[in-house]
Amino acid sequence: MLVAERLEKIVRLVNERGSIRVSELSDVCSVTEETIRRDLDKLEQAGRLLRSHGGAVSMKDQHAEIPYAEREILHMDEKKRIAQEAIHFIEPNDKIILDASTTAWYMAAIVPDIPLTVVTNSMKVAMELSGKEKIQVIATGGIMAPRSLSYVGPRAESFLDTYYVDKAFVSCNGIHFERGLSESNEMQANVKKKMIGISEKVYLLVDSSKFGNQAFTQFATIDQIDEIITDEKADAEVIQSLRERAVQVTIAR
Repeated sequence: MLVAERLEKIVRLVNERGSIRVSELSDVCSVTEETIRRDLDKLEQAGRLLRSHGGAVSMKDQHAEIPYAEREILHMDEKKRIAQEAIHFIEPNDKIILDASTTAWYMAAIVPDIPLTVVTNSMKVAMELSGKEKIQVIATGGIMAPRSLSYVGPRAESFLDTYYVDKAFVSCNGIHFERGLSESNEMQANVKKKMIGISEKVYLLVDSSKFGNQAFTQFATIDQIDEIITDEKADAEVIQSLRERAVQVTIAR
């Protein structure tokens, strides 16, 4: 197989499956994994696909992510109340993570200017906090995802490996008892998985519309969450079931 043919085959497979691992491509194309990694680098530079940890994801798949401007106004009142409630769990000198969700951005807007270290992959969160002198902001860097105005990809993931924080405040597209927490975008899911892994305590910020949903990529189980902050429209039986699984639930009113 010629190099050009192999590259086209890789792009076709990635687009068909949404995502694929280096090891699978190595088997299908009958070349070494190192060769596949070089191919993926070339294709990413050409804008044909996006690298992910251990493989690649389709550029088409990235359009499953709702643009930030739309997410900003979706369930806005509930998200603002959740953000206001979440602020109560932040203490001076905490080292925290804020993800690229709109709820985290609302938190950044109202968090008081107290001594904090905030790690984030969100351009919006970083800009919002830039005017608060006592807060140190650490941005991950990585591939800029235009729809979410956030950094994703292997560099963002490896960057997070160098830190350990007190608290993470993250959101998701869906929370399901069997499937756990999920995202429509695999690269966002991978970053959030890292965020949870480096945090002493994890707070999940989700409005009531997210319960029962199953998005494309799972990134955590419910048991990995310490506290869920949601709105008063959440189903009472769901809340009770979560508490029976030792997950604390706070209702923002």
